[in-house]
Amino acid sequence: MGEEKEVMSHVISNPSFEVEVPETLHQIGQDSWFQVGLVLTTTVNCAYALGYAGTIMVPLGWIGGVTGMVLSTIISLYASTLMAKIHQYGEKRHIRYRDLAGFMYGYRAYVIVWGLQYANLFLVNIGFIILGGQALKAFYLLFREDHEMKLPYFIIIAGLACMIFAVSVPHLSALGVWMAVSTFLSIVYFSIAFALCLKDGINAPPRDYSIPGSTSTRAFTTIGAAASLVFVYNTGMIPEIQATVRAPVVDNMLKALYFQFTIGVVPVHAVTYMGYWAYGSKSSSYLLYNVSGPVWLRGLANIAAFFQSIITLHIFASPTYEYLDTKYRISGGVLAFRNLSFRTVVRGGYLAITIFLSALLPFLGDFMSFTGAISTIPLTFILPNHMYINVAMRKQISSLQKSWHWFNILFFSCIAVAALVASVRLIAMDSKTYHVFADL
Repeated sequence: MGEEKEVMSHVISNPSFEVEVPETLHQIGQDSWFQVGLVLTTTVNCAYALGYAGTIMVPLGWIGGVTGMVLSTIISLYASTLMAKIHQYGEKRHIRYRDLAGFMYGYRAYVIVWGLQYANLFLVNIGFIILGGQALKAFYLLFREDHEMKLPYFIIIAGLACMIFAVSVPHLSALGVWMAVSTFLSIVYFSIAFALCLKDGINAPPRDYSIPGSTSTRAFTTIGAAASLVFVYNTGMIPEIQATVRAPVVDNMLKALYFQFTIGVVPVHAVTYMGYWAYGSKSSSYLLYNVSGPVWLRGLANIAAFFQSIITLHIFASPTYEYLDTKYRISGGVLAFRNLSFRTVVRGGYLAITIFLSALLPFLGDFMSFTGAISTIPLTFILPNHMYINVAMRKQISSLQKSWHWFNILFFSCIAVAALVASVRLIAMDSKTYHVFADL
């Protein structure tokens, strides 16, 4: 505990910034707002989006699904801008979420936020490895239907690819050209999915858009879908991403967020609605399982989804890598023996645990709901509102504004509790339906 307090209080002097900058051995303050915007857009347009027709639209239907997607976009933008505006609160640049919480509330909040955030990121990483495995399996089944290769095998392959990438790319800013690659891959699988859904929808008979399940089941699936809506547009690591943007920090981050929530969200909405229109209540949690069309085209979409998942996982794993690199003083050349061996052993070990749990319980939709309940909702909506009104802007906002923010805090607290209950129930049910290392 004493060592962590020392890390929190230690500040380095850097003349390129107007505020104090916490110690880190990762590169900060060097990226343009556009590159940061691409990072944010990559997290939104990841291959997870290929599942929203099944995990969000099917439980909510047309009215609930479209309304939820639109409202989630607006509310998520609002909450993200709150976080961006307090990045330099107290004349310090808070490059980690836990640092900001610790500076505002004390060391106990530092530890709690650290735990919530890393639980969130760890579960998200599990989801991406499962997703990569599903994409590989879908590609395999296009050419062979013997089912000799099971999903856990593909999850292991996806995890090993993530290991290689983690060793090769030292920090978030080093993604550089990989952001362009990720954007291209997203365009590939979104374009193919959209076109094939459109073709299938035109040629298909009338679809069933009714919400499946009994009344009690629908109540829980609706709550779970609401938690998934929170996950769609949010990372739970705005301060860490904002740490990479160059000055003026707040203005540039706001530009990146506006880019994410305008141009960046169009593909997600388009593919989600098109997929649900084409397949109705039969939409799966991975849309490329539904589509029909040329094998080479579907194969290309699956491979693009696989590689894009690797890049996106690295974004969500970067706070963990930053902590470990800073703690053990890993700096210098990317190919230096000490640095390369450290990343191989430590990052590889972290991902090995992630791979094992991914293969053990490959319930992708469950993890989205559970992650949203325990950490994404508190970190994205509850805490930013409280930080904004009770600490950062306490003397600068009206009583009406305070009431609005308190309403958000209470409302999303209720949503988080309800979503947690629903997600635990869903995991318990799937645990009875599927065995460990299931081939879904």
